Amino acid sequence: MKILPFKINAHPLNPTQSNLIQLNQPFYHFICLNLPPLTKYMKISFDFEKPLADLQQQIDKVKQVEDKTKVDMSATVNELQEKFESTKNQIYNNLTGWQRVQISRHPERPYTLQYLELMCDDFIELHGDRTVGDDKAIIGGFGTIGGQTAMFIGHQKGRNTKERQYRNFGMANPEGYRKALRLMKLAEKFNKPVITLIDTPGAFPGLEAEERGQGEAIARNLLEMAVLKVPVICIIIGEGASGGALGLAIGDKVIMLENSWYSVISPENCSTILWKTWENKEKAAEVLKLSSTEMYKNKLIDGIIKEPIGGAHQDPVVMATTLKKHLLKDLKELQSKNIDELVTERINKFCSIGVVVEE
Repeated sequence: MKILPFKINAHPLNPTQSNLIQLNQPFYHFICLNLPPLTKYMKISFDFEKPLADLQQQIDKVKQVEDKTKVDMSATVNELQEKFESTKNQIYNNLTGWQRVQISRHPERPYTLQYLELMCDDFIELHGDRTVGDDKAIIGGFGTIGGQTAMFIGHQKGRNTKERQYRNFGMANPEGYRKALRLMKLAEKFNKPVITLIDTPGAFPGLEAEERGQGEAIARNLLEMAVLKVPVICIIIGEGASGGALGLAIGDKVIMLENSWYSVISPENCSTILWKTWENKEKAAEVLKLSSTEMYKNKLIDGIIKEPIGGAHQDPVVMATTLKKHLLKDLKELQSKNIDELVTERINKFCSIGVVVEE
């Protein structure tokens, strides 16, 4: 991202961090903060990745012995690396639904702000729903991608305990969805496309959220997004749970990253309801058909974007580059259509979901 002369201000969450602020513009340029550096492969791993972690450990030990003894062990290293690559392909090409859910929740997986930093030339964040306040679980604003301006709206989680509390774990209140709708209407006013990035365990279920009209806020978004007179692209980048995800997911293109999931309920809660325990969450994940491949097979989404092997967190830069390429291609396709035709196709697409024709 190109930044002109800047000054440093204290970060609101961590005084040791800083924001970069462009001096010659009347707005703040966003720089993604508090992102952990790319760690060594398999530092954070799941149970099904244990064979890879073990092989990586063996490779490291052989290299240490080689450095210490000055004995050529390249043949052993190459053999172990070949086995590592073979095992890696075998594991990640045969993931279960529950394993994809786990990858979608990886603590180093890119979130909305990181994608915006990597994809956009600039980003101006806009705040508030003009009624209650500013929900930090949903961020939004104008950004420039590939030389054109678009309205970006997305869920944002946190990297550490303080940030997770600040972002409410990516669970939006009604004012978050009303802020999102306000920004969509602003994009419509200036004839700019809307791009949403979805990653939430669900809308916030607290009493205060229900008192402020959580259900109505999500329902209003469904209604308004269906007839929004600009192109709308929705990308599920991680978790896509229930109405919390659906409130940002009515678009001309609804696309999932390879290791994301999209469902009316999480596997754990489904297991709790059906079997009174979380222990059957793996079975629930399979029954829910929540993976990107199952969703595409059932014609509930419009496409799948391939991730780097092992998940988006293995190489966020490559993932963001791939996502940007898909977004620009889809924007070009949608902007070539008549807007009334686009809205009609969008409505018909969602009306056809779940329809059963008996012969």
